[in-house]
Amino acid sequence: MDSSTTTSDNSPNNSVHTFLSSLFFNLAVSAGILLLFCILRPRFKRVYAPRTYAVEREKRSEPIGNGIFSWIPAVLRVPDEDIIQRSGLDTYMFLRGIRSNLIIFAVIGVVSAATILPINILGTNGLTGLDSLSIGNVDSKSSRLWVHVGFFGLIVVWTLWNIVGELRIYTHLRMWWLTHPNHATRAQASTVLVTDLPKTLVNNEERLFRMFDTLPGGVRQIFVNRSSEELADTVKKRDRLAAKLEKLLTKYAVKCIKTYEKASLRGDMYVQPQRPVMRKGPLSVVGSKVETFEYLAAEIAMCNHYIAQNLKQMQDFKREPSALVMFNKQVAAHMASQVVLDYKPFSMGNVTADVNPEDIIWSNLKISPWSRRIRGYISFGITLALTFLWTILTAFISGLVQVEKLTQLEAFKWLTTNKYALGIFSGIVPSLVLALMMTLLPHILRLLLRLEGTPRFSLIDLRLLHRMFFFQVWNVYLVNILSSSSLVIVTSSLSDPTGIFTRLQEDVPKSAINILTYVLLLTFIGAGKEIIQGVSLAMRYLMPLLFAKTPRKIASAEKPTEFNWGATIPTHTLVFLFGFSYTFIAPYVSWFVALYYAIFYIIYRYQFLYVYNDSKWVTGGLSYPKSIKQILVGIYISEIYLVLMMLSRVHGTADSVMRVVVAVGLVLFTVAVHLYINDVYMPAINYLPLKKAFDIEQNPLLASEFPDVLGDEEVGFGDTSDTSSLISLEQRKKRNWIYAMYSSLVPTLFIKQTIRAFPSILGSSTNTLVNSSQTAPAMSRSQTDKHRLSMIDASPMVTAGRNELARMFSSPEIRARPVCNLWVPLGNEKLFGRLLWEIEHYGQGTILVITQGTEITEKFKVRADTDFDIEAVEVGDKAEVYHMQKQRSVSI
Repeated sequence: MDSSTTTSDNSPNNSVHTFLSSLFFNLAVSAGILLLFCILRPRFKRVYAPRTYAVEREKRSEPIGNGIFSWIPAVLRVPDEDIIQRSGLDTYMFLRGIRSNLIIFAVIGVVSAATILPINILGTNGLTGLDSLSIGNVDSKSSRLWVHVGFFGLIVVWTLWNIVGELRIYTHLRMWWLTHPNHATRAQASTVLVTDLPKTLVNNEERLFRMFDTLPGGVRQIFVNRSSEELADTVKKRDRLAAKLEKLLTKYAVKCIKTYEKASLRGDMYVQPQRPVMRKGPLSVVGSKVETFEYLAAEIAMCNHYIAQNLKQMQDFKREPSALVMFNKQVAAHMASQVVLDYKPFSMGNVTADVNPEDIIWSNLKISPWSRRIRGYISFGITLALTFLWTILTAFISGLVQVEKLTQLEAFKWLTTNKYALGIFSGIVPSLVLALMMTLLPHILRLLLRLEGTPRFSLIDLRLLHRMFFFQVWNVYLVNILSSSSLVIVTSSLSDPTGIFTRLQEDVPKSAINILTYVLLLTFIGAGKEIIQGVSLAMRYLMPLLFAKTPRKIASAEKPTEFNWGATIPTHTLVFLFGFSYTFIAPYVSWFVALYYAIFYIIYRYQFLYVYNDSKWVTGGLSYPKSIKQILVGIYISEIYLVLMMLSRVHGTADSVMRVVVAVGLVLFTVAVHLYINDVYMPAINYLPLKKAFDIEQNPLLASEFPDVLGDEEVGFGDTSDTSSLISLEQRKKRNWIYAMYSSLVPTLFIKQTIRAFPSILGSSTNTLVNSSQTAPAMSRSQTDKHRLSMIDASPMVTAGRNELARMFSSPEIRARPVCNLWVPLGNEKLFGRLLWEIEHYGQGTILVITQGTEITEKFKVRADTDFDIEAVEVGDKAEVYHMQKQRSVSI
């Protein structure tokens, strides 16, 4: 075959062309996306700034000016403390992890440019292009390879030191979050979910109570879960009918206003539009005709009466093998989740603390322990099979877009004559196809985890982190990106086993260009995709314009979107693997990995301050230690690379053998650090330590003070119990923030010496007095107990004879009220008021029409007030409905 018609894989400049084409293409696309975002941002607040108006007032961010790039300095100026207060510890630790990786690779990039990069360039193997910047250009017998080993050893030690420091900081922050009054006084903080209960305990609540009452502080209340499929179906039917009635009433109200305006302009008498009718039969296509409003209201009333009657007989509902146990002390809940509750296999083997009822997957609580384990094995087997089948599928699709095969077709032969088009195609298309296919994966894995019987939504995302990472390491990193070098090494070793190390040292460095193009794609196109929120723009702005016609749906469209934790975090740790595994092989990869983290750090600060609102994802940062485990996997893989690369360069001298010994020693050192982390930090991360709980009980003021992450009072400014010294407490707070910010980057001795030398860092007395009001409000022990008990002893629930908290911690069908409210714009009271009165009349005291917080504009558009919380308007029974009908300000 003519050389002009073949690809130039062996051409010296091919890697440069691929890199430059990929770089310029990604830069151009991302620049266009960024410019589009800067133009759209001030105009589409529903998509790009919902947190300025659609969340609780204390969590709102200040609006940003309309300047094109004014958002960048605005988000960088927000202190970390405000991020924790507005977005929570989960968000803060995620951003802190991104920033930590940025610092790691920034340091690696600078050090590698000054050490191993010159050695690679001056290598004697005669490689050109980007290959000349890799370790492949260094002679295998050169003693300069010690620089690569020493450089990587120092980087590993420094990275592990940084990880240990960050985990130490996170441990203190998590304990502070667990014991802070904002969290500790919530009912869920002292509640555990126990599944797989034996029948002897399910049917004997008193015995279950006494068993858990042996823990410190005793049990406050126990809720054995009950369910009723008939009640659940009725609630779903009621809600479906209410949504339909709400939609029809809103549409009719707008029609009345339009008709009235037209009649007024013509000088005619207003005639009320004809009310809609429907058929009573299935799908509303057969049966006798009835007035729609009257029929739907009557059907809703029947459902509400059925719900009310069933809730009175709640004790007869089927008991499920699970229960929620609320303790008087938070530490008792954490102790219950650690002890062995039963000696029988699988009995009460799953106990989780800090349970939010909204986070529970109630249908999965019905699954038996044996079924859950069988499902788990099947789910894991499907995941493994999917991993390898996905490998075949992606390899097939990637093969279809390979230049070598496409240029054999007449339509693509022109690529061989255009080196820039060839570079763009080979650098962009395979990576783009791979990225598009990976978007389907999280949905599949999340479904498997739910079918497995996982009892909580947050636990699904936490488990998804590891499955996604394993999947991406195998399919994205080992199979797709390194497939060319791996295939060459395997096939050549079959014919010549002795040449495997030779192929290893030659072909692995060449695969750096595949790593680099994929990192470039994620850095620019991935970042652009994140910030432009294309799907959200369509679903939250364009789709509501077409389909959100009721005040409830319009208000729902204004709510901020949620961050996809389980699918996003593994991608960022995968990029860590990309960069770290090639730090000593091709150091230029680390430069772009640092750029990747820098860009995403700025973007995510904006997204979490102005776009995302994860009020349901409240784990206290538990995703962070899981990402640390994934980073450790990346370090292990990188160290194995070093061992193999040094083995491939062994040539019988003691010098080359010692390099292998040192490389193996790095692996053993990492294992030792890993064991240290598991022994020291992981237990304290998952559970509240007894000593911390005791300290808080002795002095509740400690719960409000930002923690000293060093656990050292050497540079103290007075005891925290001294509440009269406001200046010293404020200085302690600033000192502790300095510790949290920098103690994982520089030695603590340097920080302490700097504080001693420059005490003004902690602020002057005047500033401290002014800012002292920003300190979290301290609560005494009696105040804390009073606050907690006031949450538990809520008003009694009339229909069931249990308190309000019991309803909150019950399944959704039991939490349902036997009444409902309809949120409808009144428009004109004279035109529409009579109909709303009839709706409430047909509802027989179980329907309340709410007209506040919504209106019809002059252009006949429905508008909803985001500050009006329709969900907060709750009515318990008929008596409350009648009372609210009499007390409302607008007469219907």
